[in-house]
Amino acid sequence: MTLDVRPAGPEQWDDVVAVMGERGDPSRCFCQYFRLRGKQWSDASPAAHRSALRSQVCSDVPPGVLATDDTGTPVGWCAVAPRSAYPRVVASPNWRGGDPDAWVITCFVVPVGHRRQGVAGELLLGAIDFARARGAKQVEACAVDTAGTGSKSSADLYRGPLSVFLAAGFKEVSRTSPQWVLVRRTTRPAR
Repeated sequence: MTLDVRPAGPEQWDDVVAVMGERGDPSRCFCQYFRLRGKQWSDASPAAHRSALRSQVCSDVPPGVLATDDTGTPVGWCAVAPRSAYPRVVASPNWRGGDPDAWVITCFVVPVGHRRQGVAGELLLGAIDFARARGAKQVEACAVDTAGTGSKSSADLYRGPLSVFLAAGFKEVSRTSPQWVLVRRTTRPAR
């Protein structure tokens, strides 16, 4: 499958909504979990989260990248932005030791029917390219290490599997638990 991965600007809003779907965590979160903390998060409705993401998509710096297949069907989303855009990341022990100037990848959404086809890996490379184009020197993520922790539901993998990050040249920085792994990579192309 050939994918087109590009920043999710205003013209892609309908595709972003299609990827988020109508049920499950993405349809309620709309990638706002890391942008809000405490009562801001718990008091906000799914409609408020959707509205916030729409505003972000329409801003000068899109909040992520969107993948479409060769038919133009949207098949995935990856949130990426400067660390400062994510108050929950800044406060989280899972992200300690991170570079305050890095861009961070907080989540992936790949709808059922498009999983296990390499979409997350392509989204990750697109997110790195997008961050580089915006001046980022490094990109970080808090990946999920599935080795030794048993099977994970797709909902538990929203941060991205460690294996996908390692395949894209990320290196482990630290672990705060057996499953959460802070990873980092420069935005320079791997040689």
